[in-house]
Amino acid sequence: MKTAIITGGGQGIGRVATQYLLTHGYRVAIWESDTDALAELREAFKASSAQIQFVSCDVSSEANIRKAVEQTASHFGQIDALINNAAIMIEKPLDKLTLDEWNRVIGTNLTGAFLCSKHAAPYLAAQKGSIINMASTRAFQSEPDTFAYSASKGGILALTHSLAISLGPDIRVNAISPGWIDVSALKKKAKAKTDELRPEDHAQHPAGRVGQADDIARMILFLIAPENSFITGQNFVVDGGMTRKMIYV
Repeated sequence: MKTAIITGGGQGIGRVATQYLLTHGYRVAIWESDTDALAELREAFKASSAQIQFVSCDVSSEANIRKAVEQTASHFGQIDALINNAAIMIEKPLDKLTLDEWNRVIGTNLTGAFLCSKHAAPYLAAQKGSIINMASTRAFQSEPDTFAYSASKGGILALTHSLAISLGPDIRVNAISPGWIDVSALKKKAKAKTDELRPEDHAQHPAGRVGQADDIARMILFLIAPENSFITGQNFVVDGGMTRKMIYV
């Protein structure tokens, strides 16, 4: 039975990806820094507890990551896939964004992916494993006041091809860039809500709808599957076609 690590697995895309991985026979190590989300996840996945390891881990801390890798490798005996999904966003005007806030976002989103990959790599190589880095369409286009987040996701794309060339052929590395994915109901209970999406929210997408976390989870499963071993160093945009659409006002 294969083992996957997913960072930021307690909420949003990570939570749905965890369910997909379990359904498809993976054992899953969920690394999550939010203790409330982790506790809720323990309860939600109680029936699958034999296949899950819950690890409290802040991916901006190398010491945390080193310890988490050792815990997962010891618990499951192997690591076949790493999904670098953990991310945070701070939206502030340029003159209000502090250096500490910038560093916090870059440290979690980009440096965290680098460190997780670095410390998991020996175990992944032993299994001819796979790394998935969660990027974003914000690596290509922006809304106002997302400086650190957009920069971190652009960095993820460069990190992805650098890792792929450096770690191949023992480890494959790919990125996924989600577009608008509705995860409003997939947050911890204190923050969960159901967004009222308008018809025009869906209609503006060439695919005819806003994305769901399931769309990303299916792409993760596709990319880590051993039969897709000829795919590495690539970025897969899952955005309903929005980044290919010319928009004029």
